Amino acid sequence: MDALLILGGLLLMLAGFVWLVSRAFGTSLLWGVGSLVPPITLAYMFCHWHTARRAVILAVLGVIPLIVGLSLLASHDSERLEAILSLSWLNPEARTKPELDIMVRGELSGRPFVPQLGEFSGNTLVLREGKDFFASQEVSIRFPQPVGEGPLRLDVLPGDAGPLPEIAINWLRPDQELPEARRVARGYTLHLDLAPVPPNKLVGDFHLVLPPQYQTSLSGKVEIYRNQLRYRDGVVDRRHDSTDTLRHVIQDYLQRRFATREVALEPLASVALPATELTLEVKATIAEKPEALSLALTKGSLGWAVEGDDYPPLAQSVVAEAKPVVRETPVPVEKPVTPTVDRDRRKGFSLEALLAKPDRYRHLLVRAHTERGGVADGRFKGLDSSGNLLIRRVLNGPGEAFYNLAPSEIVMLELMEP
Repeated sequence: MDALLILGGLLLMLAGFVWLVSRAFGTSLLWGVGSLVPPITLAYMFCHWHTARRAVILAVLGVIPLIVGLSLLASHDSERLEAILSLSWLNPEARTKPELDIMVRGELSGRPFVPQLGEFSGNTLVLREGKDFFASQEVSIRFPQPVGEGPLRLDVLPGDAGPLPEIAINWLRPDQELPEARRVARGYTLHLDLAPVPPNKLVGDFHLVLPPQYQTSLSGKVEIYRNQLRYRDGVVDRRHDSTDTLRHVIQDYLQRRFATREVALEPLASVALPATELTLEVKATIAEKPEALSLALTKGSLGWAVEGDDYPPLAQSVVAEAKPVVRETPVPVEKPVTPTVDRDRRKGFSLEALLAKPDRYRHLLVRAHTERGGVADGRFKGLDSSGNLLIRRVLNGPGEAFYNLAPSEIVMLELMEP
C-alpha cells in the first residue's frame, strides 16, 4: 500500500509538471524553454498564475499521497526508507567474489545447471545449485570406497563393470514440495581429474554424461571443498557449523589435554546444526588407550570451544598435526567385507520390517521414495498415533524439519546405515 501511494504521488507531481511546461510553451516559446529550468518555472508560475494554477494544483495534490506513503513506510520499515532517501540505490552493487570458482556448464534433467557449491561429504561429491533447504538442482557422486588425501583421478565409460560410483541427480520444481530424484549405477560417462590445493580444496576437470533419457550432461572446471572445514587466513574457522569443525575442535582439545597428538576420534553422533550449545558423548583412542568422555561445547564470538578448556598449547615437537592414514586409491577397488551377525540391520530391511519393529530402526538414516516422485531422507524418529512414519531432517538454518509419511504413500524405503 505504501509503495502505491508513493508511486501515485510521484505520478501526479510529474503530470502536473508536464502540464505546466505545456502551458508555458502555449504562452511563448521562450517561456516554454525556460520553464524546463526550476528557477524560471517558479517565475512563470508567479507571472502567469491564471494560466499555470491548474497544473500547480495537480502537482500539489500529488504531494499528499507521497507524504502518506512515506509515513507508512517509515512506520514499519525505517531502514528501507533511509536507503531510499540516501539514494544509495543509485550506486551499482559491488560484485562479490563467489566462494568457489566453479565453471561447470551443461544441463540437468533438460534444464540449465549452474552450481554454486561443491563439497565432499563423507565419500560423496556434491555439486549444488541454490542455497535453500532443498537445492533447486543437485548432482551427487557416491564412491564405494573412501577417497584418499591425494589427487582424485577417475574415468568411467558406459560399458564398465565392477564397483562404480553411484550418480544421483535431484531437482525441485516450483509446484512441488519435495525434490525429484534419479539414481544411475551403470551406463554413464564420468571423467574426474582433481588435484589437491591447500588447505582443503580439490581443483580440476569434471565431465559427466548420463544416459539420454536423463537429459544430463555437464562439463568444465570445478573447485570443491574436500571436507566440511572452512579456513580463514590458513587457520580453521571455528565459527563454521559442521561436524568436521566439531571434530577439529574436539581433537585439538584432546591433544592438548593429554599432551599427545596420537588421538583417533570415532565418528560423532548426529547433531542438529546450527546451534550454540552441544553435549556430545565422545569415544577416542588416545595413545593406544580407549577413552570415553562427555564434552560440553559452546559457540561464542570466536567459534566453537570445549567448556573448561584452559590447557596450554602442545610443545613444538608435538604440535605437528597427524594426518589420517587413508589408503590412496585413484579408482575405487572392491574390498571383501567380513559378514557380521545381527549387526547390519540393512539385511532383510523393508517397510514391513520397520512397521513391525520400529524401535529396532529408530534414529537410523533412512530414505523414502513417494508415489509423486519425491524423496525424503533423514533420521527415523518412530511412528505417530496414526501409524505414519516420522522422519527428521536437520535444516541448514535454525531448527529441523519433520516428514510425516503414510505407509501407503511410500513406494520404496531404504536404510542408509547398519
